[in-house]
Amino acid sequence: MPSRPSLRPGSSRRAAPSRARKVQLSSTRVRARTLYLAALFIFTVFAAQLVRVQAFDAADNQRAALTKRLNTTVVPAVRGRILDSKGTVFASSVERRTVTVNQNAVKSYQRTVDKQIVTVGVVGAAQRLAPLLETTPEALLPQLMGTSSYRVLSKNVSPAVWRQIEAIGIPGIASEVTFQREYPAGGVAAPVVGFVNAGGNDATITGGAGVEQMQEAALAGTPGHSAYEQARDGSEIPWARLSNVAAVDGSDVHLTIDADLQWYAQNAIAEQVSKTGSISGAILVMEAKTGKLRAVASSPTFDPANLAKATPSQLRSSALQDVYEPGSTAKVLSIAAALEEKAITPSTGVIVPNRLRRGDTTYKDYTDHATLDLTVAGILAKSSNIGTILATESVPASKIEQYYRAFGLGAKPGTGFPGEPAGLITPAGELSGSQRFTQLYGQGVSVSTLQMVSVYQTIANGGVRIAPRLIDSIDGPDGPTTPPTPEPTRVVSEQTAHDLGAMLEGVIGPGGTGSKISVPGYRVAGKSGTAYRYEDALRDYSGYTLSFIGYAPADNPQFVVAVILQKPALTNPSSSGLCGPVFANVMNYALQAYRVPPTGTPSPGLPLTISTLPGGEAPVVIRDSRTNG
Repeated sequence: MPSRPSLRPGSSRRAAPSRARKVQLSSTRVRARTLYLAALFIFTVFAAQLVRVQAFDAADNQRAALTKRLNTTVVPAVRGRILDSKGTVFASSVERRTVTVNQNAVKSYQRTVDKQIVTVGVVGAAQRLAPLLETTPEALLPQLMGTSSYRVLSKNVSPAVWRQIEAIGIPGIASEVTFQREYPAGGVAAPVVGFVNAGGNDATITGGAGVEQMQEAALAGTPGHSAYEQARDGSEIPWARLSNVAAVDGSDVHLTIDADLQWYAQNAIAEQVSKTGSISGAILVMEAKTGKLRAVASSPTFDPANLAKATPSQLRSSALQDVYEPGSTAKVLSIAAALEEKAITPSTGVIVPNRLRRGDTTYKDYTDHATLDLTVAGILAKSSNIGTILATESVPASKIEQYYRAFGLGAKPGTGFPGEPAGLITPAGELSGSQRFTQLYGQGVSVSTLQMVSVYQTIANGGVRIAPRLIDSIDGPDGPTTPPTPEPTRVVSEQTAHDLGAMLEGVIGPGGTGSKISVPGYRVAGKSGTAYRYEDALRDYSGYTLSFIGYAPADNPQFVVAVILQKPALTNPSSSGLCGPVFANVMNYALQAYRVPPTGTPSPGLPLTISTLPGGEAPVVIRDSRTNG
């Protein structure tokens, strides 16, 4: 057998394993270097992110973290009260609580059971809270379970009930202060006082109508805010309060309304609307020498605490916001213009036929009659349309318009009440042939009750018009302030106002349309009105507007009272018969309440017919000189 050659140290046959080890070592170094570079890259990225987070984005990250911990709540301002002229509250705000839950925190609720602290969680919380929130544990439990950090459990919780809830000490249960609007007088002055939106229980309520809307800036106040950091369970971190800005409460608003007189007027008009089947009614009482509105009553009315049951028409103040054609109560306007222009005097004679032709229209009085020989005073006392046309048509239409506007028609009365209408006076140059004459006796013009009361206030005040006032004062930060009002303006002379007053007393006297109206012990001046009622929905006339407006004492006027009934469900209704007695009752109440003494002077008793004039026939007699129109 051949022998194998021997291998010497260092020969080529021993070199192969050494190369393998070298390759293996080199591969290990590469892997290590790769891992090192990868690790270095990762750490470099982390370092860069750390630098970015801690240096460049530090402020943003801090803000983001603070936002998660931050809780900002609005501190509502207490809305100012609305009061009558003597301090009786018509509207006020009462504190209420909105109870909330942090569902994450309530799970840890513990209480002592058999002298041991036991975790009762949401089930135990529901059992304790349900009776106080006027619900059942079964209904409340789903509201407590979950992961929400904020959920409302109940609104309008009284402070007393909240104190009981707070005393239980359930973690995560908190409350927010809100205010609920209350109206102690109910519907008595509701259309005037108005209401607030959201039912009156939102922390940021605003006025929705009436004085609540009209005086929003004064009543609302300025909300504050509170900002603090909170823990995960929703509790406040005591040392981490960031800001606390106190709310500025709203100002109290005092109305000129007298709550007692308002209550009496409201009941009077509600009863008469019901009795006559009228669709609505209104009473307005104004002080003759100041323009202050002492009662503004409308029927039907509404309950401000239950707006869901109110209709849109009930939410309106018909005395301040509705317009209508006034009829005969407006005859004082055209007669005032003719007196002031020296076209007539109270004793001027007027021959009044049964029919009067003007243009293509034939005019008549409310009832047929033989030819009448009346004075101007008699025309007003007997409310003759034909006599009014004959007595005043010599005054140019432009002059008539001028006086109507001076008395306040065609312009907003100026109280600032929301929806206060201007009414409608057709410019003289745009009058139709018939409207030229119908406006002389109160048809073809539209007015509000407040505008007509202002007309009679002007007459009662010796011809000087005082803008009506609804707001008496506002309790501002520097004390009570009175809203500015326009300067009084003279509309007609004192003599014209005196003559009109004497003639208006004739309406109440023997032979006048209001002879059955009386306020015992006092002289009364006034005028009834019956006008066709225009309905927008029908675009036609339907039914009547009945009214009576007057003042007393006639020789020293203190109050002007207007009574309006819209569309009574009666055949041939009488304004004097339906509105007159209500006027007398309300006027009597006002005079007694304000302790106005009777003057004791006799009424002038102006002659109503030519035959009763001293010395026989009147020096001037007006006849129809245009028998064919």
